Amino acid sequence: MADAMEEYEKEAGCVPILHPEEMKPQGHHHSGSHGYSDNTARKSHVDDYSTWDIVKATQYGIFERCRELVDAGYDVRQPDKENVTLLHWAAINNRIDLVKFYISKGAVVDQLGGDLNSTPLHWATRQGHLSMVVQLLKYGADPSLIDGEGCSCVHLAAQFGHTSIVAYLIAKGQDVDMMDQNGMTPLMWAAYRTHSVDPTRLLLTFNVSVNLGDKYHKNTALHWAVLAGNTTVISLLLEANANVDAQNIKGETPLDLAKQRKNVWMMNHLQEARQAKGYDSPSYLKRLKIDKEFRQKVMLGTPFLVIWLVGFIADLDVDSWLAKGLMYAAVWLAVQFLSKAFFDHSMHSALPLGIYLATKFWMYTTWFYWFWNDILPLVHEGHIVALFYNFGKSWKSDPGIIKASEEQKKKTIVELAETGSLDLSVFCSTCLIRKPVRSKHCAVCNRCIAKFDHHCPWVGNCVGSGNHRYFMGYLFFLLCMICWMIYGCICYWRIHCATSYSKDGFWLYLTQIASCSPWMFWMFLNSVFHFMWVAVLIMCQLYQIAGLGITTNERMNARRYKHFKVTATSIESPFNHGCVRNLIDFFEVRCCGLMRPVPVDWTSQYTVEYDQSSGSGYQLV
Repeated sequence: MADAMEEYEKEAGCVPILHPEEMKPQGHHHSGSHGYSDNTARKSHVDDYSTWDIVKATQYGIFERCRELVDAGYDVRQPDKENVTLLHWAAINNRIDLVKFYISKGAVVDQLGGDLNSTPLHWATRQGHLSMVVQLLKYGADPSLIDGEGCSCVHLAAQFGHTSIVAYLIAKGQDVDMMDQNGMTPLMWAAYRTHSVDPTRLLLTFNVSVNLGDKYHKNTALHWAVLAGNTTVISLLLEANANVDAQNIKGETPLDLAKQRKNVWMMNHLQEARQAKGYDSPSYLKRLKIDKEFRQKVMLGTPFLVIWLVGFIADLDVDSWLAKGLMYAAVWLAVQFLSKAFFDHSMHSALPLGIYLATKFWMYTTWFYWFWNDILPLVHEGHIVALFYNFGKSWKSDPGIIKASEEQKKKTIVELAETGSLDLSVFCSTCLIRKPVRSKHCAVCNRCIAKFDHHCPWVGNCVGSGNHRYFMGYLFFLLCMICWMIYGCICYWRIHCATSYSKDGFWLYLTQIASCSPWMFWMFLNSVFHFMWVAVLIMCQLYQIAGLGITTNERMNARRYKHFKVTATSIESPFNHGCVRNLIDFFEVRCCGLMRPVPVDWTSQYTVEYDQSSGSGYQLV
């Protein structure tokens, strides 16, 4: 495979990409590390500054020595014998103060030099120095210039996986589909060189052209990803509807290249993608398997069938346990078949949501069919309406999605980069937005959610600032419904089963009620199971909201956020105002104007300052 990749590079005229250490010209004082300074290096040479030449002083960032030599007459524009200037050395070592100084003394910002005939901006880009890239662009450096390999800065940033620099260059006006001298786009380079989700994911968010072909081989990004065995990027490209049937100049599709490399994973995924597009005219069963909408319906519908069958088989008037055992085995085999054939693990929420909906459906059916005449239903009716309302709002309402136009995204990238804040703690490389405080990108929904609590599979949605109150209402009324169901089962047994707990004892009572109505016993077991997780969840939520003033995400990842004070036994939150105030603010309780909650738009709050004097509270900036 390596030989084939080298052949492709050679034929395409692609010069092998050099590691930053390899790209440095030889014959200079670099101490084996391009002059990257650290305290040890500085201390070891502290007495030798006066003997250093200007190149070494530049590499280690000894500003005083460099200024002394320039003041003594050294021409900052003078390249060495390998045609490398001081500005190159300052750029590759991220010496911003020296870059400013040399440019003030006449250094040429776009001077070409070194073995790869690169500008200082090229060198800074290869090393991933975003702050240096920002500084050089401010001084007029041209990111569209090509180096000796025929690449501009955006291509270099994509090759080396410097996502923040890719984002900044595109936000500053570089074409996301810019081709280098060999006809390679940033997406092609990312697919070929970077075995991680970024910068490919970022480029796809910028609406890059997925199916462009390079100049020499007409390979698309998917071709290049297959050539590199880049499975991560292959998945991203297939999700972005990359053309699996595209042919290069030799008439080869990505699937052909995967077969040449005998990579089973790539062959299977590309074949599935072809079938999903209808290229291979699959059988009826295969068409159902690749139909996402059908798979989702199967995942939602299976729990309805399984819950009914378990209770139905148990309720059958059949004395032979062997016959019932065979029926349950058939149900298990059917579930295994459906699971392997149709369940889609990319739809994480469908199965738990189906289990919840199925359980609730059969509980309501049981209540209205068996309990209606025995138990007064009016109170339960109110719970049903409230539960449906809060579940619907939790399921379908906006949980607090953070939105921005393309222009706003680019403006945000530029602002963050030029203030030194373009990092993953404040910037989402998928949504291309500045993340407000308390927000988080949900991997399931693939979107950033304000005041993110968690992604709840039971409602098939994220829980955030927009629907957290409804989620709490859903939990409360769900708990009420389960309690009514347990109460209904006990009342049913008391009326219809000839046994009692006080007379027969626990075990005899248990066997009697199970045989009296197996369906009712099955519904009781379901109710107890759901009661346990709902009760635990609602208690945890109330403790976090009222007692701690934090979200589930913040409680689990408090050490990642600098505005929390975390000890071995406690989390001190700047959002905690005491139990009563926390509840008033969370539920926005007004009580006819007697209470005044503090509303906060968490989609647009970015900074929090902890109030040290009071020990609690926060100021939003």
